[in-house]
Amino acid sequence: MSVSSLQRVCILGATGSVGTSTLDVISRHRNRFEVVALTAHSRVDELFAQCVQWRPRFAAVPDKAQATELQARLNAQGVKTDVLAGAQALCDLAAHPDVDSVMAAIVGAAGLAPCLAAARAGKRLLLANKEALVVGGALFMKAVVDGGGTLLPIDSEHSAIFQCSTATRTSRARRRRKPRTVLCGVGALSF
Repeated sequence: MSVSSLQRVCILGATGSVGTSTLDVISRHRNRFEVVALTAHSRVDELFAQCVQWRPRFAAVPDKAQATELQARLNAQGVKTDVLAGAQALCDLAAHPDVDSVMAAIVGAAGLAPCLAAARAGKRLLLANKEALVVGGALFMKAVVDGGGTLLPIDSEHSAIFQCSTATRTSRARRRRKPRTVLCGVGALSF
Protein backbone atom coordinates (compact mmCIF):
# COMPACT_ATOMS: atom_id res chain seq x y z
CA MET A 1 0.00 0.00 0.00
CA SER A 2 1.43 3.38 -0.94
CA VAL A 3 1.84 6.23 1.52
CA SER A 4 -0.93 8.17 -0.25
CA SER A 5 -3.42 5.33 0.33
CA LEU A 6 -2.81 5.10 4.08
CA GLN A 7 -5.79 5.91 6.28
CA ARG A 8 -4.69 9.10 8.11
CA VAL A 9 -5.94 9.10 11.70
CA CYS A 10 -6.46 11.68 14.45
CA ILE A 11 -7.03 10.23 17.92
CA LEU A 12 -8.87 12.52 20.30
CA GLY A 13 -8.15 11.16 23.77
CA ALA A 14 -5.11 9.12 22.79
CA THR A 15 -3.95 8.33 26.34
CA GLY A 16 -7.23 6.82 27.55
CA SER A 17 -8.23 3.18 27.19
CA VAL A 18 -9.93 3.62 23.80
CA GLY A 19 -7.05 5.73 22.48
CA THR A 20 -4.38 3.27 23.57
CA SER A 21 -6.44 0.38 22.18
CA THR A 22 -6.71 2.25 18.88
CA LEU A 23 -2.94 2.67 18.76
CA ASP A 24 -2.56 -1.02 19.52
CA VAL A 25 -4.77 -1.90 16.53
CA ILE A 26 -2.86 0.54 14.32
CA SER A 27 0.44 -1.01 15.45
CA ARG A 28 -0.78 -4.33 14.04
CA HIS A 29 -1.64 -2.70 10.70
CA ARG A 30 1.07 -0.09 10.17
CA ASN A 31 0.85 -0.62 6.41
CA ARG A 32 -2.74 0.69 6.46
CA PHE A 33 -2.65 3.66 8.84
CA GLU A 34 -0.74 6.85 9.55
CA VAL A 35 -1.14 8.60 12.91
CA VAL A 36 -1.44 12.30 12.06
CA ALA A 37 -2.56 13.72 15.42
CA LEU A 38 -2.77 12.67 19.06
CA THR A 39 -4.46 14.57 21.87
CA ALA A 40 -4.61 14.21 25.66
CA HIS A 41 -6.16 16.07 28.54
CA SER A 42 -3.94 15.44 31.55
CA ARG A 43 -1.63 12.50 30.83
CA VAL A 44 1.05 14.59 29.18
CA ASP A 45 3.86 12.16 30.00
CA GLU A 46 1.95 9.37 28.25
CA LEU A 47 1.28 11.65 25.28
CA PHE A 48 4.99 12.44 25.13
CA ALA A 49 5.82 8.71 24.95
CA GLN A 50 3.18 8.21 22.25
CA CYS A 51 4.60 11.09 20.21
CA VAL A 52 8.11 9.66 20.48
CA GLN A 53 6.83 6.28 19.30
CA TRP A 54 4.37 7.37 16.58
CA ARG A 55 5.89 10.66 15.38
CA PRO A 56 2.55 12.33 14.58
CA ARG A 57 2.58 15.67 12.78
CA PHE A 58 0.45 17.17 15.55
CA ALA A 59 -0.32 16.78 19.24
CA ALA A 60 -2.68 18.83 21.39
CA VAL A 61 -3.13 19.45 25.10
CA PRO A 62 -5.53 21.76 26.99
CA ASP A 63 -3.30 24.67 27.97
CA LYS A 64 -0.39 26.65 26.62
CA ALA A 65 1.99 25.83 29.49
CA GLN A 66 1.52 22.09 28.90
CA ALA A 67 2.00 22.62 25.16
CA THR A 68 5.20 24.62 25.65
CA GLU A 69 6.68 22.00 27.98
CA LEU A 70 5.67 19.09 25.71
CA GLN A 71 7.06 20.86 22.64
CA ALA A 72 10.42 21.41 24.40
CA ARG A 73 10.62 17.76 25.47
CA LEU A 74 9.81 16.55 21.96
CA ASN A 75 12.33 18.94 20.40
CA ALA A 76 15.00 17.62 22.78
CA GLN A 77 14.27 14.11 21.49
CA GLY A 78 14.38 15.24 17.84
CA VAL A 79 10.65 14.63 17.37
CA LYS A 80 9.17 17.11 14.89
CA THR A 81 5.59 16.99 16.22
CA ASP A 82 3.89 20.40 16.33
CA VAL A 83 2.17 20.80 19.72
CA LEU A 84 -1.04 22.84 19.85
CA ALA A 85 -3.06 24.02 22.84
CA GLY A 86 -6.69 24.57 23.72
CA ALA A 87 -10.16 23.41 22.80
CA GLN A 88 -9.99 24.99 19.34
CA ALA A 89 -6.91 22.90 18.58
CA LEU A 90 -9.03 19.76 18.99
CA CYS A 91 -11.55 21.09 16.49
CA ASP A 92 -8.81 22.12 14.07
CA LEU A 93 -7.17 18.70 14.21
CA ALA A 94 -10.48 16.85 13.86
CA ALA A 95 -11.25 18.83 10.70
CA HIS A 96 -7.68 18.95 9.36
CA PRO A 97 -7.44 18.28 5.61
CA ASP A 98 -4.67 15.72 6.19
CA VAL A 99 -6.95 13.61 8.42
CA ASP A 100 -9.28 10.97 6.98
CA SER A 101 -10.58 9.35 10.17
CA VAL A 102 -11.11 10.67 13.68
CA MET A 103 -11.27 8.38 16.70
CA ALA A 104 -13.37 10.40 19.13
CA ALA A 105 -12.56 9.07 22.59
CA ILE A 106 -12.82 12.23 24.69
CA VAL A 107 -14.97 11.65 27.75
CA GLY A 108 -18.19 13.59 28.23
CA ALA A 109 -19.62 16.67 26.57
CA ALA A 110 -16.10 18.04 26.00
CA GLY A 111 -15.95 15.81 22.94
CA LEU A 112 -18.95 17.41 21.23
CA ALA A 113 -17.20 20.39 19.55
CA PRO A 114 -14.38 18.38 17.93
CA CYS A 115 -16.89 15.69 16.89
CA LEU A 116 -19.03 18.36 15.23
CA ALA A 117 -15.93 19.76 13.51
CA ALA A 118 -15.02 16.31 12.16
CA ALA A 119 -18.60 15.68 11.02
CA ARG A 120 -18.87 19.04 9.26
CA ALA A 121 -15.54 18.37 7.53
CA GLY A 122 -16.82 15.08 6.13
CA LYS A 123 -14.50 12.81 8.10
CA ARG A 124 -14.98 9.16 8.98
CA LEU A 125 -15.87 9.60 12.62
CA LEU A 126 -15.24 6.62 14.89
CA LEU A 127 -17.35 7.57 17.87
CA ALA A 128 -16.49 6.07 21.24
CA ASN A 129 -18.06 9.05 23.00
CA LYS A 130 -21.81 8.49 23.21
CA GLU A 131 -22.24 11.80 25.01
CA ALA A 132 -21.74 13.62 21.70
CA LEU A 133 -24.87 11.88 20.44
CA VAL A 134 -26.77 12.41 23.68
CA VAL A 135 -25.84 16.10 24.03
CA GLY A 136 -25.75 16.95 20.31
CA GLY A 137 -28.61 14.76 19.08
CA ALA A 138 -30.20 16.05 15.89
CA LEU A 139 -27.58 18.83 15.50
CA PHE A 140 -24.82 16.23 15.52
CA MET A 141 -26.57 13.91 13.05
CA LYS A 142 -27.32 16.86 10.74
CA ALA A 143 -23.62 17.80 10.76
CA VAL A 144 -22.72 14.24 9.72
CA VAL A 145 -25.23 14.28 6.85
CA ASP A 146 -24.46 17.83 5.70
CA GLY A 147 -20.70 17.25 5.86
CA GLY A 148 -20.94 14.02 3.90
CA GLY A 149 -19.02 12.12 6.54
CA THR A 150 -19.47 8.65 7.97
CA LEU A 151 -20.40 7.92 11.55
CA LEU A 152 -19.26 4.58 12.98
CA PRO A 153 -20.19 3.92 16.61
CA ILE A 154 -17.34 2.20 18.45
CA ASP A 155 -18.48 2.00 22.08
CA SER A 156 -20.34 -1.19 22.95
CA GLU A 157 -23.78 0.26 23.69
CA HIS A 158 -24.27 2.47 20.66
CA SER A 159 -22.41 0.06 18.39
CA ALA A 160 -24.96 -2.62 19.33
CA ILE A 161 -27.82 -0.25 18.51
CA PHE A 162 -26.16 0.64 15.21
CA GLN A 163 -25.75 -3.03 14.32
CA CYS A 164 -29.40 -3.72 15.14
CA SER A 165 -30.58 -0.79 13.05
CA THR A 166 -28.39 -1.86 10.12
CA ALA A 167 -29.77 -5.40 10.28
CA THR A 168 -33.29 -4.00 10.52
CA ARG A 169 -32.79 -1.78 7.45
CA THR A 170 -31.49 -4.65 5.34
CA SER A 171 -34.34 -6.95 6.31
CA ARG A 172 -37.05 -4.24 6.19
CA ALA A 173 -37.77 -4.71 2.50
CA ARG A 174 -38.47 -8.39 3.09
CA ARG A 175 -40.69 -7.91 6.12
CA ARG A 176 -42.46 -4.67 5.16
CA ARG A 177 -43.16 -3.77 8.76
CA LYS A 178 -41.97 -0.94 10.90
CA PRO A 179 -38.79 -1.84 12.82
CA ARG A 180 -38.82 -1.52 16.58
CA THR A 181 -35.93 -1.47 19.02
CA VAL A 182 -36.45 -1.61 22.77
CA LEU A 183 -33.68 -0.13 24.92
CA CYS A 184 -33.27 -0.83 28.62
CA GLY A 185 -31.41 1.60 30.85
CA VAL A 186 -28.80 -0.09 32.98
CA GLY A 187 -26.84 1.65 35.67
CA ALA A 188 -29.35 4.43 36.24
CA LEU A 189 -29.69 5.94 39.68
CA SER A 190 -32.56 4.58 41.70
CA PHE A 191 -33.98 6.19 44.82
